[in-house]
Amino acid sequence: MQFPGRFQHNHAPVKNVNQVFEEQRTPGDRIADRFATIMGSWTFIITQSVLLVAWVTLNVTAWIFHWDPYPFILLNLTLSFQAAYAAPIIMMSQNRQASKDRVEAHLDYEVNQKAEEEVRVILQHLEAQNEAILEIMHRLERLEAAQQNAGAAPA
Repeated sequence: MQFPGRFQHNHAPVKNVNQVFEEQRTPGDRIADRFATIMGSWTFIITQSVLLVAWVTLNVTAWIFHWDPYPFILLNLTLSFQAAYAAPIIMMSQNRQASKDRVEAHLDYEVNQKAEEEVRVILQHLEAQNEAILEIMHRLERLEAAQQNAGAAPA
C-alpha cells in the first residue's frame, strides 16, 4: 500500500486580466476608451438631445440669430463630423475590449488546466485512500476470522 507523494504546486499564480491589460494600454488607448465611455452614456445622449432641440428651436423661431436656417445644413455637417470621428474611436475601444476578452479567455484556459491537474491529484489521493481502507478492511476480516477460529477450537 503506497500513497502518492505530497502534491507540489508548480504553476505560476493566476493573473488578474484587468491588471495585465491595464499594463499594456497606451495614452491613446485610454483616451479612446474614455471617449467611448462618455459617448455611450445617458448623460451624453441627454446633453446632445437638449443641444439639438435648442439648436433647432433657436433656428426655427429665430429668437437670437438665424445662423442655420431650415433644413439645418450646419447641424447636419456638425453631426456628420461627430459621427465620422466617433465611430472609429468607438471601434478602437471595441477592438481593445475584444483583445482583452481574448486575453481573459486564455487566462481562463490556464486556470482550467491548473484546476484539472489539481483535481487529478486529489482523485489519485482519494483512490489511494480507498485502496488503503479496503486493505484495512480485508486485514480486519482476516483477523476477526482468525480470532473466531481460535475461539471455536477445542481446548
